[in-house]
Amino acid sequence: MIKVHGIKNCDTVKKALKWLEQNHIAYQFRDVRETPLSTEEVESWLAKIPAEQLVNKRSTSWRQLDESQRDLSNHNAVSQLIVEQPTLFKRPLVEADDEMQVGFNAQQWEAWLA
Repeated sequence: MIKVHGIKNCDTVKKALKWLEQNHIAYQFRDVRETPLSTEEVESWLAKIPAEQLVNKRSTSWRQLDESQRDLSNHNAVSQLIVEQPTLFKRPLVEADDEMQVGFNAQQWEAWLA
C-alpha cells in the first residue's frame, strides 16, 4: 500500500491525490496535523532522503526559523523541528515499498508508481 504523508489543504498534496485517483492507484493518506509524526519516523525518512531534499526551504515555517535552527547537518535537530512543525517537510512525502519521494511530479510518478 502506498502511504502519502501531507496536509490536506496543501495544493500539491491535492494534485498528488487526484493523480493517484485518476490512475486508480490505491493509497493511504495521513494528514500530519491530525496524526502527528514521531521523531523515530522522521529519522527513518532522513535515513533515506537527505535533509536538503526533505526540508521545504520555501515554506513560511522555514523562513520563520532563526539561523541557528536552519542547520541541516544535525539530523536529530532536523527531525525534532519537523515533528514540532510538520509544515517544514516537502509535501507530499510518499512511501511505496521501500522507496520514498517528496514532492509531486506526474512524469516521475508515472515511471515510479504506474
